[in-house]
Order: sequence, then C-alpha cells, then structure tokens
Amino acid sequence: MITDPIFILSIIGMLIVLIFWIKSEIDEGSEDNFVVKNTSILSTSFGLMMLYSIFINAGDLSIVLLVASVISLIVLIVGIVIANKTIVSSSRGYFIPIFLIFVLRTFMYEPYQIPSGSMMPGLKVGDFLLVDKNSYGYKINRIAVPAITKNDPNYGDVVVFVPQHNPVPYVKRLIGKPGDKIRLINKQVYVNGKPIIKTFYKTEEGIITKRYRDLSGKITSREKDVVIDFFYEEHGNIKYLTRNIRDENIQYPSEWEVPPGHYFVMGDNRDNSNDSTKDVGFVPRENFFGQASYLFMTWECWTCLPHFSRVGKIN
Repeated sequence: MITDPIFILSIIGMLIVLIFWIKSEIDEGSEDNFVVKNTSILSTSFGLMMLYSIFINAGDLSIVLLVASVISLIVLIVGIVIANKTIVSSSRGYFIPIFLIFVLRTFMYEPYQIPSGSMMPGLKVGDFLLVDKNSYGYKINRIAVPAITKNDPNYGDVVVFVPQHNPVPYVKRLIGKPGDKIRLINKQVYVNGKPIIKTFYKTEEGIITKRYRDLSGKITSREKDVVIDFFYEEHGNIKYLTRNIRDENIQYPSEWEVPPGHYFVMGDNRDNSNDSTKDVGFVPRENFFGQASYLFMTWECWTCLPHFSRVGKIN
C-alpha cells in the first residue's frame, strides 16, 4: 500500500499543508497564503485520498496512525526547539491520543464487526469482536509477513483475514493447515482422512431467503421454509456449534490439498458461507491479521439499540 501513488500523494500533500501551517505560526505575515487559508479543506481532501488508498489496497488504518504519530512527534519536537507554545500545544494534543490508539490497535486489539451470517449460530450479523493482534505475530499492515514473532493459526481458531480477491476482511473457522488434505462428503468434513468429530445437538424449523434468476436474467427473492440441524464439532482443542440446512447446498464429494504457506477456512453456517470451498480459496499466511477472541457488543441495525447480552470469549 505504501507504494501506491495515491497514498504517496496524500502524504506529500499533508506534509505541504503542515509545513505552511508551521511557517504561518512562526511568520505572522504568511497567513494570507492560499494553503494556510484552506488548511481544513486541503487536509480533509488529502485525508480522504489516504483512506481511499487504504481501502482499495486492503491496507490497515494502523498505517495512517503510524504516519500521523511520527509527523505529530516531529512537529512537537520542532515546536519545542523553536519555543513556540502554539505549535507545542497543538502537536501534543494530536500526538498523545494518536500514538496511544496506534499502539492499542496495532499490537493489542482491533475492533471488527460481523457483516454476514456465515458464522452463525455462534456469531451473528452485527456482533462486534475484538481481534487479538498478538495471536499470529506483530505487523502494521494487514497483508504482510509478521515482523515480530510468528505464531501460526491453529485448528478451530476463529480467524480474521483479507482474502486475495477482496480487500474487505472476512471471519471464518480455520479447518486446514499447509499440506493438509481436506475432503467434504455429505456435509461431513475430513482432514487427512479423519472426520472432524461431529455430535448432533438439535433440530429446528426456520426460514431462509433464496434468490432465483429467470430466463430473462432478472433476479427475484423469495422465502422458503427449511429444517435446520445443529451439530457440535471438535477440531483441535476447540468445540463449536455449526449449522446445516437440510436439502440445501447439496454437492458432489470434493477434495482439496492445501498448498505450502496457505490455509483452508470454512464458515460455521456451512450452507451459507463464502469460504475456501467456494470463491475465497486458500488463504495465504501473510493475509491473517488476528484471531477473533472476544465478543463485546451486538448492534444489529442503525435503528436498533446495541446490547451486551452475548458478551464473552469466542470459541
């Protein structure tokens, strides 16, 4: 991301605005300068360019926080050296909170909201999670080899990663490691020839929404009554609940061999998840940026009130 021309241009623009602002504080006669007059508009524009670059390159806000911390620290030092109280006060007010947020988000926990129902029944749309950034090694950008320590994902972990085809983070269950052979037969998952332990929990009736495309290409949606089976699975040292819809997503037996440096992931909502069995494919090691450790809030819609009834550790 840091080589993206848009990102580089936004950094240069921010620095130019900052330099002119410092100059205006030192030299009172420079306040009529175009850049000084339009500091807010220019800063906002370059900031939006930076956020756009982060989004299209699957970058992390930590990059922005790091850059902002360094720049505000430099400005603070400049203010101290030239003994300018306005510069010192302004830069200190930015540096301290930005640096603390950077440390917290990069090296401890990052918030993440569940965007879909692929991890039901354990995790639902609107759940806010805390992603443990220490779980798989420290790094600033989301897609990168960890710079400090290198703990690899384990079987059964709820992992947060950036897929290769989409810059938006996904959350799934880790099923296979490099070199594993994954087989799926009649909704039973096998790893290296051994079935994942699967215990029936309960059955309930439900309603799902299905989309249909007619001969003209028009897509329509309609609701369908279904029977849902819930199973406990045990993979690695973790026991979790999965969801299967009877007579849905019927497919031929399939088998995958996980290539070196990649992992195989699946959603707990097995019949409604875009995962390694479909478009996501294998996930490169450097694309993981943490393990989902805690659920701290649920906010299902903008007009709903957030609640904390499901707060707790994630299995």
